Amino acid sequence: MELKSIKDAFDRVVNKQKLSYTKTHEIIQMLSQELDKALSILQEAPPPQFDHRSILADVKKTFVENQLEVTEKELNVALTKYPKVLEKQLNSDISKAYRHNVEFDTHVVNQIIANFLYRQGMFDIGDSFLAETGDESECSTRHSFVGMHQIVDAMEKRDLKPALNWAASNSEKLKQARSDLEMKLHSLRFLEIAKESQNSQEAINYARKHIAGYADSSSLYEIQKLFCSLLWSKNIEHSPYSELISPSRWDHAARELTRQYCNLLLGEPSESALSITVTAGTEALPVLLKYMNVTASSKKVDWQSVEQLPVAVELSEEFQFHSVFVCPVSKEQASDENPPMMMSCGHVLCKQTINKMSKNGAKSSFKCPYCPTDVDISRCRQLHF
Repeated sequence: MELKSIKDAFDRVVNKQKLSYTKTHEIIQMLSQELDKALSILQEAPPPQFDHRSILADVKKTFVENQLEVTEKELNVALTKYPKVLEKQLNSDISKAYRHNVEFDTHVVNQIIANFLYRQGMFDIGDSFLAETGDESECSTRHSFVGMHQIVDAMEKRDLKPALNWAASNSEKLKQARSDLEMKLHSLRFLEIAKESQNSQEAINYARKHIAGYADSSSLYEIQKLFCSLLWSKNIEHSPYSELISPSRWDHAARELTRQYCNLLLGEPSESALSITVTAGTEALPVLLKYMNVTASSKKVDWQSVEQLPVAVELSEEFQFHSVFVCPVSKEQASDENPPMMMSCGHVLCKQTINKMSKNGAKSSFKCPYCPTDVDISRCRQLHF
């Protein structure tokens, strides 16, 4: 399930399609011009003295020599290879990586799924899901997501009032989070006022009241562009500042509002726990499947009984939410029962490793495995990441 190779294969198909479209368009234009030229000659020449067969032969030769077939053949080759890449990379049999003896808290899983549905604005479906699972407790985030979607829906209708009110009531939190959401929203409102008003004075007054406070920050260049756009306020779409009214700016503001709403009010990342889990699992699955295929004939490792992953799985930085320490000697991940301990020499090992090296405290000191220092057990201190 190497998604990068699939994406690369897809990109090749897309590029071939674009090239094929361009070449096909050029060839058809050329053929059309040749036909018009031949038709013009046939219409202008006197029929009794003119032999039209040479003209038709030239046109036929042009059709035979065109590169349309070659172009389509290259595209078809790319299209034929792509399904093979999908079939090779997308292994449908992922059951080998299942852990059948893992116990789940059904209530927590149901709440995570309902949380995802509410986050997407599918409130009726979320309610029906909880009702059908028999989980009578309401998802704690439902009410908050209702408020969030009311604000986002208003923005889609180009109504900024709910978003501005929310940003104003959470202004200090947004500043602490170093978010420029409030500035983005006021900029959008400034441009609306400039377009709707008869003169620029109303927009200038609005900027003095709501935007001037950002002049000393990194938003100064943005403010300068806003004021320069007033020169084209009635025809800004054809001005050097047309990007200021691009729909993408509304989309970016809505995404930033969603992200900050989740972070500030709910203490959650902008992506749902379900989305993060599924995406991380998809990224890790190829490594686990490869391991299971390699060890399929070996009976040394029982996948269903191991307490930790038998192979290292590297996830992207977006899935790393906290520091993790792995003991360099035992290769085991630190836990509450086996915390990281810093020795007197400054090196860090897990508690269980130190116990083994000191023979469970029978020895008051031992040699550090990384330097010749004698480590005094009494001076080992637990670390908190």
